[in-house]
Amino acid sequence: MSANPSYLNELKQTGDFLTLSRNNEWHLDAGEFVLDNGTCVNIHDTGVIEFQPAVKTSKDVIYSSAVHGNETAPIEICDALIKQIIKGELVLKQRVLFIYGNPQSINIGLRFVEENLNRLFNGHHTVEGVPMNNERNRAAKLEQYVSDFYARGQQGSSRCHYDLHTAIRGSKNEKFAVYPFLHGKPWKKSQLQFLLSSGVNTVLMMKSPATTFSYYSSFVHGADSFTVELGQVKPFGQNDMARFEKTKQTLTALISQNEVKYPDFNASEFELFEVHRTINRTQDDFSFPFSDDAENFTGFAKGELLATDGDTAIYADVEGEAIIFPNASVALGQRALLTVIPMDIDSNFV
Repeated sequence: MSANPSYLNELKQTGDFLTLSRNNEWHLDAGEFVLDNGTCVNIHDTGVIEFQPAVKTSKDVIYSSAVHGNETAPIEICDALIKQIIKGELVLKQRVLFIYGNPQSINIGLRFVEENLNRLFNGHHTVEGVPMNNERNRAAKLEQYVSDFYARGQQGSSRCHYDLHTAIRGSKNEKFAVYPFLHGKPWKKSQLQFLLSSGVNTVLMMKSPATTFSYYSSFVHGADSFTVELGQVKPFGQNDMARFEKTKQTLTALISQNEVKYPDFNASEFELFEVHRTINRTQDDFSFPFSDDAENFTGFAKGELLATDGDTAIYADVEGEAIIFPNASVALGQRALLTVIPMDIDSNFV
């Protein structure tokens, strides 16, 4: 660690860790300082900053954004929180690690530079015969920073990770969350209450392992972890931040209070879906029959065409089968579409 990196004084004054990260796209020397309120600030790398309050904590919280660089609203939310903490305007009661996943992709205003970072976690960054690139190296580093952060937590502390995104296209349900596959462990009503407080009442339950950042934290570290979609992709300056106020307030409360109380659980307040199937692109000639502005959660009648993959036509096989994350431009072999069907809250929830 550099004893006193040259950027520290300016960071103390401005709190502008986002600009610092964008100016150092793939590496930043580590540094640390202590706020007047006793909170220790550790900069581990570009886009990776940790806050350790002086008080005893009970939660180890991770907020990540910019895993896709053009998803700007979550970046702006995290930027505001980091500035408030460094300036002493927000006093922490819990440990928190903020991550800007891909600073270079922020700078070029694109989803990724060479490869989709959110397809490279849970060990998928290093594959025999596949050459490394900056995003693969970054995924490996981010996994290590997450591991180190949780390892330094208090024994018995609860762990959570909210990976904040916005979707490529609009959605019938503007905000929704993806609950990673839990390998038989029960889903938590308390986490649904956190999401509802954040303005998210639609949750998609995954049924298989994934390569996403949220699945990594859930599977490897047992964290309560979600991919949270907060609306549609927009350039910086074009987000209506009032639409994210409930989200920001809830994220703030989680790290600035000893314990957050949520209203009693009410199943009728949620729309839950489970994955029905995954449709991968296997041919260069791959297309959807619906328009580019077709929204997430659009439902199809049984027998309607969902996609064409080369010579193979793929049809809806249940009534109301709905589309999520359609992207015909993914690399061969990757997921081009998820379809989902409604589900009820049952004994798998605790």
